[in-house]
Amino acid sequence: MRVPAIADAAASPAAAPSAGPPAAAAAPSLAPGRTAATGNTAATAMTTAAATAMTTATAMTTAAATAMTAAPATGAATTPTAPRPADTATAPATPAPAAPAPATPAGTVPAPAPAAPTTTVAAVRTVLPPHRYAQEDLTERIGDLCLPPGADRAVLRRLHAASGVRTRHLALPIERYAALGDFGQANDAWLAAGLELGEAAVTGALTEAGLGPADVDLLVCASITGVAAPSLDARLAGRIGLRPDVKRLPVFGLGCVAGAAGLARVHDYLRGHPGGVAVLLTVELCSLTLQRRDDSRANLVAGALFGDGAAALVARRGGAGPHAGPPDAAAGPSVVATRSRLYPDSERLLGWEIGAGGFRVVIDAGVPALVREHVGRDLRDFLAEHGLTVEDIGTWVCHPGGPRVLSALTDALELPPDALDLARRSLAAAGNMSSVSVLHVLESIRAAGRPAPGTWGLLLAMGPGFCSELVLLRW
Repeated sequence: MRVPAIADAAASPAAAPSAGPPAAAAAPSLAPGRTAATGNTAATAMTTAAATAMTTATAMTTAAATAMTAAPATGAATTPTAPRPADTATAPATPAPAAPAPATPAGTVPAPAPAAPTTTVAAVRTVLPPHRYAQEDLTERIGDLCLPPGADRAVLRRLHAASGVRTRHLALPIERYAALGDFGQANDAWLAAGLELGEAAVTGALTEAGLGPADVDLLVCASITGVAAPSLDARLAGRIGLRPDVKRLPVFGLGCVAGAAGLARVHDYLRGHPGGVAVLLTVELCSLTLQRRDDSRANLVAGALFGDGAAALVARRGGAGPHAGPPDAAAGPSVVATRSRLYPDSERLLGWEIGAGGFRVVIDAGVPALVREHVGRDLRDFLAEHGLTVEDIGTWVCHPGGPRVLSALTDALELPPDALDLARRSLAAAGNMSSVSVLHVLESIRAAGRPAPGTWGLLLAMGPGFCSELVLLRW
């Protein structure tokens, strides 16, 4: 029989202090409905309480001993003592000694809270076309495509020499570009080569992660160098063997920022799908957008800087799904947080002008200045929200937009001269591959050796909008 707790006992100097777990606290209080007059005798108080709550004093004593683990031992007494009136404090009684706290039964101690599930980069795979050229071998060939016969090539050669690029991979052999008569032919070439490279990137990344196509829950596919409907991801699903219920998200328009933004959106998805597996695929065949007989500075810069490639990133998140469990110790970093930033009145800094000839590049000389003015400050603010500073970042995974952009970022953040060397090496080896490049840099970190556990990383890229995307990582 449950016995209500005596609520006013705590107000009496004679009340015993609590000992052990407050088991009696769960019982409903009698205080709102019980009257205990100061002048009542112990027998009267007992009789009143007994009439309300139970039939015999013995039953009360037995029930109280069972339900109130914190009550002091009273020996063989069968009649409880009424609470001491509050106004008789002239000679307070000595409180009875508290009983020892009962031993906690085995197995009842709460286990430490498990670590919250995190999004972990399980694998990254970059695939480059087989047609590889030294920069100096491309300079004159690109001049033949872009410049009128007999035009001065001094600016072209200077741009190629200052690009920071040593080699590039092209979707087609260089001699085939002159035969691409219109946008339709260039786009057909993008689709054919993109499917080949995309399939190799996704299957390679899944194999590296120890997963199969049927394990994929979401495929995000980004490209800004061609268009197709059905999209690349839809066409790849059957070729690769993805499940019929796989979620797909084709992305166009983000450009160079899509590698970082794609990882951030994959992270957003996995936060709501613990145990899930997501793949980010980026396919960029920039050489197919080069405009013939266009000697604008932007087109010449693009011809000196951009290369072709595809990359796939596999991410997974612990939880209750079929792939739950702690991340592989050899896997890549975990995503801690992300930040997107769109800069007003900057639409004309970077992007496409789309016409009959296809994608005509827009590259404004003001991009490095915007990076110096805004991106550095935004990055510092983002880190500060997580109790970090620039000096806490041990690994920088930066999109290699070009030498001037990398220099502007180094200056804005007051980084050591070698902090962005991984990006510079990627640029030298393959050129600026738009959204592929930042994943190429991330892959190179694993090839060079996993950073020490606990190392903070910052993955960042910028793109049309003008916009930036920041992803805080930790190994």
